[in-house]
Amino acid sequence: MSACEGRAHEDELVTPFGEKLRALRSERGVSQKAMAEAIGVSAAYLSALEHGRRGAPTWTLIQKIIGYFNVIWDDAEELARLAETSHPRVKLDTSGLTPAATELANLLAENIEKLDEAELRRITASIRAALKQPK
Repeated sequence: MSACEGRAHEDELVTPFGEKLRALRSERGVSQKAMAEAIGVSAAYLSALEHGRRGAPTWTLIQKIIGYFNVIWDDAEELARLAETSHPRVKLDTSGLTPAATELANLLAENIEKLDEAELRRITASIRAALKQPK
């Protein structure tokens, strides 16, 4: 496997939130420009958000998006959760944690691009199970 196989291509979506946002727009046949105008951001910002070139949106913007698409209950919670887990540049501070935590953080940081989608999903599911978090 090449070092880039686990990495999204530049024109692909690179965050869970961006993927969901694009799917919502596509399902409803809404352009980036129309949505951007409606929620008070630029189309360039919305594009960058979808492609992971911007960090996770603010809570206020998430609420505007939820309102714009009239998303309710569990779907709104999922959108908010996806935003929280869509920071494209993650920083981990393991000071004060065990050596095993530091090793895991470094191993992942140094090798994440070598993992394919199936491996990433398996590792994510394993960590969620260990934390007993919903999918």
